Amino acid sequence: MSINAVIFDIGNVLIEWQPERHYDRAIGEERRRDMFAAVDLHAMNDRVDRGENFRDMVVETANANPRFHAEIMLWHDNWLHMAAPAIPHSAKLLRALRSADIPVFALSNFGVETFEIALKVYPVLSEFDRSYISGHMGVTKPDAQIYAMVEADCGLAPETLLFADDRADNIAAAMARGWQTHLFDGPIGWAQRLVTDGLLNEEDAGP
Repeated sequence: MSINAVIFDIGNVLIEWQPERHYDRAIGEERRRDMFAAVDLHAMNDRVDRGENFRDMVVETANANPRFHAEIMLWHDNWLHMAAPAIPHSAKLLRALRSADIPVFALSNFGVETFEIALKVYPVLSEFDRSYISGHMGVTKPDAQIYAMVEADCGLAPETLLFADDRADNIAAAMARGWQTHLFDGPIGWAQRLVTDGLLNEEDAGP
């Protein structure tokens, strides 16, 4: 089946997203475990990804949890330490696809403000033909609505879209709409998928 566009998730596909790893370094694993057990920081981040203000959400959560106030504020103040490092091979694949005149889109759960922060540090995030960022769309993966919004905007048939994401629930939601999918577990496997589908040759897909 032909592929008319390739769609990349961003977190853990183009740049690593590992809040727990950063907090282990910053405050120690034991303190991090206590905090994450007491405070649903990922739920806070989900609100940011749906379009609520980044700083406001972190301050609200910190104020509601004074025992961890200083640590929670690190989510805002040290955000780039959690969204790092880049995954260079994935960036190379994106650029190789575009050089082959294959449209490449982003579909990512990302806040409005945090995406602007990331753009300044990771130039590859400005290289997509179209960017579908949840904070601007007001809905996050794996809600079916976000996939429908992508289809409506790009005008391409669902079965001609190839989507790479590191989360199985996001992949399942895309498959339910008829998208072709790849569960990302590293750039080598993703590169091989692009070769298998005839989108890149072995040389262009290499690290």
